[in-house]
Amino acid sequence: QVQMVESGGGLVQAGGSLRLSCKASGLRFVDYAMAWFRQAPGKEREGVSCIAWSGGRYADSVEGRFTVSRDDAKNTLYLQMSSLKSEDTAMYYCAAFDGYCSGSWMSPERYNYWGQGTQVTVSS
Repeated sequence: QVQMVESGGGLVQAGGSLRLSCKASGLRFVDYAMAWFRQAPGKEREGVSCIAWSGGRYADSVEGRFTVSRDDAKNTLYLQMSSLKSEDTAMYYCAAFDGYCSGSWMSPERYNYWGQGTQVTVSS
């Protein structure tokens, strides 16, 4: 049974930083592309970043502020978020699919597994 558990969310002031983690189990982690998505109230789920053996990709809205990384030995995905803005407020989810971060990485339907999410709130 695959489980993915996010942590690290919280309340932070604009301009601050947070580091999210996603611990996965029940899958061969190294074989999966891992991604972060987020969803704000009333909005669609959007891709934030993806990382696989081929490297990392970012949404334009977070490029230069967020850094994705993974530790395959620990089956853990990370998202370092800096220079946070109020518009970054959302529920953040990690997701996995057995492929690489191709051009369609931002499509949620590609992903096989999802975590339950961790809330990030940025106060202005």
